[in-house]
Amino acid sequence: MRKAPEFVLPDQDGNNKSLKDYADKWLVLYFYPKDDTPGCTQEACSFRDSREIIGQFGNAEVVGVSKDSVKSHRKFFDKHKLNFTLLSDESTEMIKAYGAWQEKSMFGKSYMGIARTTFIIDPQGIIVKEYPKVSPKDHAGQIIKDLRDLQAA
Repeated sequence: MRKAPEFVLPDQDGNNKSLKDYADKWLVLYFYPKDDTPGCTQEACSFRDSREIIGQFGNAEVVGVSKDSVKSHRKFFDKHKLNFTLLSDESTEMIKAYGAWQEKSMFGKSYMGIARTTFIIDPQGIIVKEYPKVSPKDHAGQIIKDLRDLQAA
């Protein structure tokens, strides 16, 4: 377990959000490669549909992060009627701080990009669970189970 790296980034409305804004709450912080692509849309809609249940565990918040612009996030947010915050990290500074900027490969070519990764951060700002290489399909269900287990401990 380690302290979650601090951040200050604009959300889909251009308002700055920081880790401090989530103090005293559980935070489900997920990193995804690109707005409005099939896997990322599936993951976002899964979190949207599970948002109410997730919120029942320690008033948990869901926050998605990619390097897409604020404008791109706003379109993605509106198109899929998302009900949680999206943060824009165009510099990739936060993405790198959380270790989600990794070497990837496609069609035999290597490149740097965002690895689909999620963290559960407790109300004291400690990362209590990390999910590398997330499968978007059933991820929200796993988060709900783990929030339940973590808060029962």
